[in-house]
Amino acid sequence: MAPKKTSSSRPAKSAAALGFRMPAEWEPQEAVWLSWPVRRRTWRRNFGPIPEKFAEITAAISRFEEVRINLARSGQPGARALLRRAGANLERVKFYAHPTNDAWCRDHGPNFVRNDRTGEVAVNDWDYNAWGEKYRPFDRDNAIPGRIAAALKLRRFRPGMVLEGGSIDVNGTDAVLTTEAVLLNRNRNPWLSRPEIEQRLRDFLGVKLVHWLGDGIVGDDTDGHVDDLARFFAADGIVTAVESNRKDINYPMLHDNLDRLKSLRNAAGRRYRIVELPMPKPVYREARRLPATYANFLVLNGAVLLPTFRQPRSDARAAAIIGDCFPGREIVPIDCVDLVWGRGTLHCISQQQPAALKLLRRSR
Repeated sequence: MAPKKTSSSRPAKSAAALGFRMPAEWEPQEAVWLSWPVRRRTWRRNFGPIPEKFAEITAAISRFEEVRINLARSGQPGARALLRRAGANLERVKFYAHPTNDAWCRDHGPNFVRNDRTGEVAVNDWDYNAWGEKYRPFDRDNAIPGRIAAALKLRRFRPGMVLEGGSIDVNGTDAVLTTEAVLLNRNRNPWLSRPEIEQRLRDFLGVKLVHWLGDGIVGDDTDGHVDDLARFFAADGIVTAVESNRKDINYPMLHDNLDRLKSLRNAAGRRYRIVELPMPKPVYREARRLPATYANFLVLNGAVLLPTFRQPRSDARAAAIIGDCFPGREIVPIDCVDLVWGRGTLHCISQQQPAALKLLRRSR
């Protein structure tokens, strides 16, 4: 559990004050981080195919960039064998002996920030409490940002606030999307007011604008992460999940979020370009509605991994829309019917590390 704090415990120095910002996901990346699945009960009686699915996803990412995997040393030989069988480019896969409690690296991993003047990349080490202490233990997961910072010898900022990576999405210039259902939930930061939370986001993401959506989709045990709902695809563009069936339980919240997005203005006072992304048909397992959504895609160097749900027409339509949002990138569909039983898909299990400026200059 994160230590109890008061509203006066604001960190003395912030990433933004020192010139750091969180790059957008479509900016050049050095690597993508994963945490190998070890907690069987996350997928209940469906854990069997999950390691192979992670191997498939790792292989897909390794076509485009390096993959860095958190996994205790004892588990690495078995994971490496699965990766070899899946056809991963093992020269682009590196294991780090970082034991974890669960596989949701987007949420327990750091988010990376970069100083564009110096080229330095650093990490934000937010507090992590397993989505309001829903799942114990989470001490190993909470330690991952510090372990990564130490392994890579990166500067580490400590914002002093509970925050999961899936609860935010940035455009890389001046804005962040988030939800009231998560960041204003009393199970995260009851000692912080809404203005204080907004200030922490400005201080450690390097943004000026905080855009709030409302509730998340049914089945999302995070309380409503924004990466299941709406994502920036450009500094002035947002793609958002919509439900056309008025009788569907997700219709009211997604309609409300769409209205909110249409009312937003950027720093120049202009509306954002809003692209509507249809929801798949409901996906159930053991009578449970799962948080299946195409918005949980992962942007890579030269590609986008898109979650699919064995719905050919709907999957193809989503691929076309995401392809239009990211022209020039290959759209790589990944079957996520088994993966979503754990209540998340591609974006939830991953965390991108932006390229340092020296790497960008070398690649040019």
